[in-house]
Amino acid sequence: MEYPELAERTGRFRFGAPHAVTVGDDGARVAFLRSAGPYDPAAALWVLTVATGAFTRVADGPIDSYAGSADLSVLAWARDGRLFHSGGRASSGAAHVVEPRPDPTGQAIGYTTPDATLRVIGPDGDDQLLAGEPGSGVSWGIAEAEATEFGRTRGWWWSPDGARILAVRSAAAVSLHLLDLHGGWVDVHWDRETYPYLVDVRWTAGNPLITVLRRSQQHGLVLSVDPRTGETQVHAELADARWVEPVPGTPLLLSDGRVLVGGELAHDGFDARCLFADGSLLTPPDLYVRRVVGLLAGTNELIVEATEGEPAEQHVFSVRTALGGGGTKVRRLTTEPGWHRAHLGGDVMVVDDTVRRGSAELPLPSDAHPLPYRPRPIFTRVTDRRLPTGVLYPAGHVTGTRLPVLVDLGAGPGHQQVVADPARWQDRQWWADAGFVVVSVDSRGTPGVAPSYEKVVHRRLADVALTDQIDALHALTGKHPDLDLGRVAVRGTGLGGWLAACAVQRRPDVFRCGVAIDPVTDWSKLSPAYAERYLGRRADNPEIYDHHALAAPGRAPLLISPTGDLSEEREFVIRECA
Repeated sequence: MEYPELAERTGRFRFGAPHAVTVGDDGARVAFLRSAGPYDPAAALWVLTVATGAFTRVADGPIDSYAGSADLSVLAWARDGRLFHSGGRASSGAAHVVEPRPDPTGQAIGYTTPDATLRVIGPDGDDQLLAGEPGSGVSWGIAEAEATEFGRTRGWWWSPDGARILAVRSAAAVSLHLLDLHGGWVDVHWDRETYPYLVDVRWTAGNPLITVLRRSQQHGLVLSVDPRTGETQVHAELADARWVEPVPGTPLLLSDGRVLVGGELAHDGFDARCLFADGSLLTPPDLYVRRVVGLLAGTNELIVEATEGEPAEQHVFSVRTALGGGGTKVRRLTTEPGWHRAHLGGDVMVVDDTVRRGSAELPLPSDAHPLPYRPRPIFTRVTDRRLPTGVLYPAGHVTGTRLPVLVDLGAGPGHQQVVADPARWQDRQWWADAGFVVVSVDSRGTPGVAPSYEKVVHRRLADVALTDQIDALHALTGKHPDLDLGRVAVRGTGLGGWLAACAVQRRPDVFRCGVAIDPVTDWSKLSPAYAERYLGRRADNPEIYDHHALAAPGRAPLLISPTGDLSEEREFVIRECA
């Protein structure tokens, strides 16, 4: 099987499968994208009316993304720079429309333009410039480069009543402003010099909530913004001696007025990533919270995605938020082993590809072709550090036949590779069937285990991550004697490519060859928000940056590929490990 066909079927979603799912705030509608079949990349926009179970094709593809009003009665998308919505094509004075988004009431549609201006089409169809400084180098409504390092991709947000917009202005420094549709303007006030990073913005009810961090990322604030004056009030402080890692989906305003934030429990023997509401612990220490999905309407239940015990799995949980005795109360909603995801609106929840309302369930339609491989990775924890590992053999492997080893680093530390999701193992099975035992190790620095496990790499990423990969390989030979550690190749992309290059340069006694795809080559040229999280400021720690720099070519062969040519990689690795 050629790799291009494999890649076509094993991306973030498979053609013909529902994806980009959104549930309306009232639970009446579910919107999603889906193409007509397994080989059709042109995704169309669909809506499910939950009460009747009827599916409606709103618009043909190709549609890459869309946004909706609060109840999804109005949907908007852009195609070839033109603006469309579910009532037909909307008028626009801009030559090119980017990320159109209806207001929660469905009366107006906002969007940005390639020249970094923010515009709004009102209920009467008038298209007005809300904010913009073309040609000045200043952008409005566009997420600044550093935002992506914190998982924030948006640069503007509607108020719940659709009367105002909260927008980022990016120039030499990032600022935040409240704009009404009639020309009014209020600046949001916080100490931007001390807290330059705007990590998160949420405006779902009440006042907007924002999260800001110091440049060192070791201290942050959750602030409530007064939309009349722009003044801010501290709701919570976030602190960590290494770096603060906010939980996606937080901060969140609970129905009783408390503010939910993510944090870490690191005392009395605990080492946990938890949720807190105004300082009160909501989740038990044995639950590693990955994302807050939202509040289930009509209940005091908070829906979260989390890991309980086995880091290779992600499940959906209900967490009690009501005040009272009895401590934390958590209920797991998914039962099958795997990597489960959820979307929520009103009293309706979509878990994986199934719509749930109470005890009723309805699957979303799918014409996706089955995945080409049925990989069976063997998961285990090795060494005294209990490193999560996955080992994948060629189909039909005969025990007793020793094989060369390919250590697949993926995107490297910070990106979990050992996950119970068959789609994530398709390309690794392709490599295995080429004659390798493929090994993946979630070394320290990877999320999913515990905060200390993730952050112990602070300022010593290269040493810790490389040591773990090598120690895991040696530990695996006890249960996997067919691993030929005299023939080990290593492969990675981005930060994983950097680590692959480090492996062959620093430990050619272990790694016979390496493949580095678009590797990080100079940490000082990366976004400071990314580089300083691991290494600190270069001005304060030049020796740390020097230690993490790639050296001159070592004794072991290294293939550096800008984009990744699988045929070239396979020939190289087979030749060097034969």
